[in-house]
This record gives sequence, C-alpha cells and structure tokens, in this order.
Amino acid sequence: MEITLQYFDGCPNWEVLDRRLAELLDGRSDIRVTRQLVETAEDAERLGFHGSPTVLVDGVDPFADEHTPVGLACRVFRTPAGLGGSPTVEQLREAISGPALTGDA
Repeated sequence: MEITLQYFDGCPNWEVLDRRLAELLDGRSDIRVTRQLVETAEDAERLGFHGSPTVLVDGVDPFADEHTPVGLACRVFRTPAGLGGSPTVEQLREAISGPALTGDA
C-alpha cells in the first residue's frame, strides 16, 4: 500500500497528520508513506490537490467528496470533536482499513 501526504509550506496541519500517520503505521513495513510538497496553484490543479494536508491511499483521497475544492489552502476535516486540521487517528485507520490496523489480524 502506498500513502502520499500532500502539503504546502505555511500550513502547519500537515505535520499533525504526519505524526498521526507515524503513530498509526508504526512497525508496518508493508505500507510506504511519501510526502509531496505542492508549491504552486498550477501544481494543485494538476494534482487535484484538495488542500493541506491531503492524504492519498493508493492514489485516492478518502476524505474528499465532489464539493471538496482544489487549490492551495489549509484544509479542514469533520471529526467527532468538530472541524479539525487533520483527521483523527481512528479516521485514518478507517480510511486505510487494513485488517492489521483495525485489530482483526
């Protein structure tokens, strides 16, 4: 599995997401995480970047819907505690949904 963390400089929320991914994936050698800096509005448009941070699971943004805008902006996510700058660890676990991550392994 390939996870890509897309972000742009100036939005601190990607670092929170990065830490949450590290916590969730600790010890998982079967999942590769890469970080992708999005630097321009043109890059954002070309990549379909939904704001910082964006997490792609095998190329798919599990948190986007048809109303999620594309562009260089800080992104917000619906969490159980309200809007947040990053999905929770549990939301990430559900998005990735590997059996070893959900405790079924």
